[in-house]
Amino acid sequence: MNPSILLCMGTRPEIIKMAPVYRALKASALPVKLLHTGQHKEMAWPLYKFFDMLPDYFLKLERTSGSLAHLNGLLLEEIDAVLQQISPAAVLVHGDTSSALAATLAAFYHQIAVGHVEAGLRSGAMYDPFPEEKNRELIGRIAHWHFAPTPIAESSLLREGLDSKHIYCVGNTIVDATLWGMNYIDKLPDQGLTSLPPSLKNLPAILPERRLLLVTAHRRENWEKGIASIATAVREALENDEGLCAVWPVHMNPIVQEAVHHVFADVCPGVAKRLFLTEPLNYPALLWIMKRAWLILTDSGGIQEEAMVMRVPVFVLRDTTERPELIAAGGGIMVGTNAAVIGEKMAWLHADGVSRKKMCDVKNPFGDGHAADHIRDILLQSIAPRQPQEMAHADAVMQERAA
Repeated sequence: MNPSILLCMGTRPEIIKMAPVYRALKASALPVKLLHTGQHKEMAWPLYKFFDMLPDYFLKLERTSGSLAHLNGLLLEEIDAVLQQISPAAVLVHGDTSSALAATLAAFYHQIAVGHVEAGLRSGAMYDPFPEEKNRELIGRIAHWHFAPTPIAESSLLREGLDSKHIYCVGNTIVDATLWGMNYIDKLPDQGLTSLPPSLKNLPAILPERRLLLVTAHRRENWEKGIASIATAVREALENDEGLCAVWPVHMNPIVQEAVHHVFADVCPGVAKRLFLTEPLNYPALLWIMKRAWLILTDSGGIQEEAMVMRVPVFVLRDTTERPELIAAGGGIMVGTNAAVIGEKMAWLHADGVSRKKMCDVKNPFGDGHAADHIRDILLQSIAPRQPQEMAHADAVMQERAA
């Protein structure tokens, strides 16, 4: 068996959250390899470059259908081929994506131990989020190491009957990644200003006089009426408040694109100059925006966690959550996708500066920025001591065969 650890990732959030783990393992005695599973092609490579980690293997998914069954079949077959080629000592997956589930199954078929980073998140609703809720549950039934980001996630795993000896509450690696990213751009001569795309060239000039609203929405559960309702709330807020400007990196999914651009198609010039519908932002640009945001509207889990590091209030655009820590700590409010409710809560936040300050000042429940170090240390204790024994056994087998 190859003593290396294979990290599997393919979506933007996976890459960001696995980057600290890759860097920690790279600096240790454990060899590490990286497999890019191929989903977010355009967004992936700038992230790999930013974090200085290039994939050793990458999949070229030839998708002919948008179905989840088709995607999972492709991923399983392609990842299986990589595992046959390198036979690593362990596979690490992150979160709840289709690629994480496929990599877990492929590793199981090869009897390779799996480490699940960000284990134990649960909304308690089978189809919300879909298919992520079941993906992470299934990964949890197979994984050997469960790296829970919070005590609540750890408790969820224990309630499901998983062995406590293999559950580790390590914190969330997004804290590590965000702190590293902010430190990087803060040291740049322009503090990351030149990372902004041309679509945001006018933003810095209007920011000093306005409050910045950052919006992201992409979840499948919001594809129908949800995205349009969120866009309606943002449009009405901009129309009613000249002191507000908004940046919305619109997800590349055609359903999301059509819904968002339809709502904003006929806005007046006064609103248009304060609205920035952009392509998905590179990570330095997103951090630059988040640091200056007055409020974040999002259905993204990673954005919620990054906002806690940045101390920016969050309105969660969902009806359920697998991150109750944010709400319990007081750093966010779950508002759903009803335009009237979103507008009402935004008006309240603007009027109540004391409540907003409390949201900014809460203690981050997602860790101290050393989650990746904890994961590395656990893997070193679990894998490294066994390697000499395995090598000695292999040598003995070879000598016996030679005799």
